[in-house]
Amino acid sequence: MNLTPIFTEKSMKVAKDGVYSFWVLPSLSKSQIKKLVGDMFGVKVESVKTLNYKKSVKRNFRGRTVTKPAHKKALVTLSGKDKIEIFEEVKK
Repeated sequence: MNLTPIFTEKSMKVAKDGVYSFWVLPSLSKSQIKKLVGDMFGVKVESVKTLNYKKSVKRNFRGRTVTKPAHKKALVTLSGKDKIEIFEEVKK
């Protein structure tokens, strides 16, 4: 899957303001992300901001080398009153 939602305290807080966070493939461009989110959730995307993370190589406590692959975060702002249902909190 090219699009994975990010569910953290910070991402849920900014989701209330209409900014949604996703992990995407590093090869995707902003226009591709915009089209993907629009088609997947049926919303109109106003803007896309991206953050690139480099791959990191570290040693764990046993001295083995652990490599985390490069990844990309996309912050998607929706236009108007559009919302994505998976980010909505259920109140009891």
